[in-house]
Amino acid sequence: MLGGGATFDVAMRFLKEDPWDRLKDIRERVPNVLLQCLVRGSNGVGYTNYPDNAVSYFIERAADEGMDIFRVFDSLNWADSMKNSIESILKSGKLCEAAICYTGDLFDPRRPKYNLDYYVAMARELKATGTHILGIKDMGGLCRPEAVRVLVKTLKEETGLPIHFHTHDTSGIAASSVLAAAEAGADAGDLAMDAFSGLTSQPNLGSVALALRDMGRETGLDPEIIREFSNYWEAVRVQYTAFESDLRAGASEVYLHEMPGGQFTNLKEQARALGLAERWHEVAKTYADVNRMVGDIVKVTPSSKVVGDMALAMVSSGVSVEQVEDPDHDTVFPDSMVAMLRGELGQPPGGWPEALQKKALKGQKPIEGLPSSHVPPVDLDAARKDAESAAQRQITDNELASWLMYPTVFADYVAHRRDYSRVDVLPTPVFFYGMQPDDEIAVDIDPGKTLIIRLMAVGDPDESGKREVFFELNGQPRIIRTDDRNLATTIQAAEKANPDMPGQVPAPMPGVVSTITVSEGQKVDTGDVLMTLEAMKMETAITAPVAGTVRRVVASVSQQVDAKDLVAVIATGD
Repeated sequence: MLGGGATFDVAMRFLKEDPWDRLKDIRERVPNVLLQCLVRGSNGVGYTNYPDNAVSYFIERAADEGMDIFRVFDSLNWADSMKNSIESILKSGKLCEAAICYTGDLFDPRRPKYNLDYYVAMARELKATGTHILGIKDMGGLCRPEAVRVLVKTLKEETGLPIHFHTHDTSGIAASSVLAAAEAGADAGDLAMDAFSGLTSQPNLGSVALALRDMGRETGLDPEIIREFSNYWEAVRVQYTAFESDLRAGASEVYLHEMPGGQFTNLKEQARALGLAERWHEVAKTYADVNRMVGDIVKVTPSSKVVGDMALAMVSSGVSVEQVEDPDHDTVFPDSMVAMLRGELGQPPGGWPEALQKKALKGQKPIEGLPSSHVPPVDLDAARKDAESAAQRQITDNELASWLMYPTVFADYVAHRRDYSRVDVLPTPVFFYGMQPDDEIAVDIDPGKTLIIRLMAVGDPDESGKREVFFELNGQPRIIRTDDRNLATTIQAAEKANPDMPGQVPAPMPGVVSTITVSEGQKVDTGDVLMTLEAMKMETAITAPVAGTVRRVVASVSQQVDAKDLVAVIATGD
């Protein structure tokens, strides 16, 4: 999958790989298997709202490069926001699957917002767009067996479209939901290879395939071949042990917080990085509280990220829902929450809570209608020039699509590739953990061209923190001098803000200062943005708590700060 969930982003951001190279390699090796791309409606394969022509351009490139099926959804289930993507897919001649995101509890009378009539109405609207397949996207694993049985049967009768059921096994009972969907007439379901199944992944492929055989729904999959594949991937998974979640069992807590399976482990890692690992259940409860506070919304990328950002910010700062909702309490909202309440992700059924929206926007006017209607089409020629300036070379059409979705990530990726070339040719353990003296690896850099690399020794660090690395390249000795990033550095204790002095501005949570928008001596009003803080892909604006003159800017760009560290001082009464 090229754009399934975060895979497009992760390839460039963390693995330093070109996702288009991945698609090409897979397409060459499995030419007769359908490949599917996930598109987040007007959010493309990113986390923000893009111009319609940028999303269309991405879909066009993916279709030309061999993608067969596009699954489209909207993070708030707003069908209007999906239509540009659907039209672009249909124009490409590829298969379109329009998905409805399942949330809430179909049978809970206390949450009538997402009842059967709601899903039927959306299904009819999606059928009218000309979609080929109707998807049920149960990203949180919330759709229990009886609910999916009723939902599949009803939507099948109402639309006559093929039904594809997607779920996650966070609760531990998702396999039974897949079987119930099959009994009700679903045409396809998402499952995971045995070694990768369960928990926040999908249910077990081998087990469900055998259960479907017993039900007379023979899949044609050979259990022995499934086990052979699983044995291979079981060995591969060991190489990623350091990245495994600490989740060990299914959790009914998912019915409380309703986090998507794809977000659950990421949010736990974010909580750990912010020093909240021991308060995870508090984070989970706060996530549920934030969801209710914003009106009980669909939670899937990117709306789920917004809820998670707010939950982490509240727990980090010790702020309650009551304080956030109190118009007189000075609340720091993550940028993502301000953008969502402004309407940049669209509108949920019933709109946003007016009082909360007013407080977060601080006088800004919310967006009405489709967010994309307020964004002018991107100038593709100008965008190409900007991307080529960042890349310091000419770029391909595919790379332009990458730039349109993730300009900063793409710029970092091409800089890394300029320095190190294709690192995806390295064995996985070497990429993640490096080599030890006497280790030897073979690296295929081109068809028929292999480098034999042997690490001989690593020298002691010099006074600047650099080491000499001795190795052999195809038997020839080589030496390079490089930084040792593992060396400890001495960091002075940061100055803390005094809560009794309103002009001392604290960092609301741990993170890295990404931008500073003021300078010493500058006049500011209450609410003016002083700087932005980034923590695990979450950006938060730090605003002036009082009006006055900036006397000190304590923090600097790229500086790591902790919660309550002093970042600026504002003098009042000048």
